[in-house]
Amino acid sequence: MIDMKKEFLDKLQDFSKELTEYVSDKVGGWKVKGFIDIEKSVYTISSDTKIISKILEIQLFPKFQEFADQNGYEIVLAEMQNWYPDLSFVNKKNPKIKFAVDIKTTYRLDDYDGFCNGFTLGSHGEYFRKRTSTKNIQFPYAEYTSHICLGILYTRALSIDIDETKILQLNELDKITSVIKNLVFFAEEKWKISSDKGGSGNTANIGSIQYIDDILKGNGVFKNLGEKVFDEYWINQGVIKVPDPKKVGNYKKLTKLTEFLEFKGMSSDKINTMKSKRKYKKK
Repeated sequence: MIDMKKEFLDKLQDFSKELTEYVSDKVGGWKVKGFIDIEKSVYTISSDTKIISKILEIQLFPKFQEFADQNGYEIVLAEMQNWYPDLSFVNKKNPKIKFAVDIKTTYRLDDYDGFCNGFTLGSHGEYFRKRTSTKNIQFPYAEYTSHICLGILYTRALSIDIDETKILQLNELDKITSVIKNLVFFAEEKWKISSDKGGSGNTANIGSIQYIDDILKGNGVFKNLGEKVFDEYWINQGVIKVPDPKKVGNYKKLTKLTEFLEFKGMSSDKINTMKSKRKYKKK
């Protein structure tokens, strides 16, 4: 029997390797240089990460459609901007087979060799905890065969090279510095690149590991523990209470994988130890 999960991920990983050339110019800069108005004036793109992410998503959609058509899938886009996932790939022959593909971008950190700012890998709120919920998700979480991150890593241009106040013409595109360069694409199941820390502020988002080589190899915190432990940990993270090691007799909300494993009576030996940014900080 064909392992649909493995087959889809393998094909998506091969496909992701084609995308760098598709979005990049000959020197590795992003092909998108700015916005054009009806008078053919070009306005430089902001380096704002949300703007970059959205434009990349729009730029890549024809390629995703091509991939879907070649492999017998229909793409269903998230109905609302804040819904998960960005793309749902639904098998045309068997609609019960669905893959959640979330497009995530992040930038390399200038101050740390080999590290990036990290990805947010989706919420661990209601639809994650209640697998049949339809709140803020295109299809219930449990209906997806697999949950995949289509990740994009890039280097930000120096701020001194970007002038958002200039208005240029189409024949001056070569004078515009790409706001990002050296783009690398990858596809991986999100549990394989997850950390045990939140991804953004006070919101209920799953955070990723940050060492780039480990991200590209799928060497996340849960690598040796498996997807079941990943699911159970993030369902309970910030919800259940565990003994507070700093105050004997008191309890605190679960925030660390070591706390969860101790609570479950499991050994912490299988936690995949992550590289410390302190060790790799540039001097």
